[in-house]
Amino acid sequence: MTKTSTSTAETLEIGRQLVQQLTPGAVVALQGPLGAGKTTLVKGLARGLGIAEDVTSPTFTLISEYESSPPLHHVDLYRINRESELDELGLDELFYGNGITVIEWPEKAGSLLPADTINIRIGIRQNGDRIIQIEGMKHEHTGD
Repeated sequence: MTKTSTSTAETLEIGRQLVQQLTPGAVVALQGPLGAGKTTLVKGLARGLGIAEDVTSPTFTLISEYESSPPLHHVDLYRINRESELDELGLDELFYGNGITVIEWPEKAGSLLPADTINIRIGIRQNGDRIIQIEGMKHEHTGD
């Protein structure tokens, strides 16, 4: 699925709508260049979960946790240099827990990401619009 955002407000709204389709335990890999709007999308996810707290990128703390139902875990791996540095973070607990985990710079997690990770790539067009590509989203189904 591909969405286009022409403003910060639209990116927030895309995040707000997107979180309604995520289930507890979801892991979202969020890729894009600096300034693409990754943290803005996470702010939208947080709004959709009813989180009133200001969401900022956890560049120095690496992980921010927000109380909601399900809880939101925001991970920023920008400052990670080696996959071995991730051992101390307890990512497995997040990846296989009951929260929604969103990871900025997920390529630094390498093979640690679960197979069913949802991939979101944000690109920037020359006119400043954002192209948001979402892959791996489970489609809702009725009945089993």
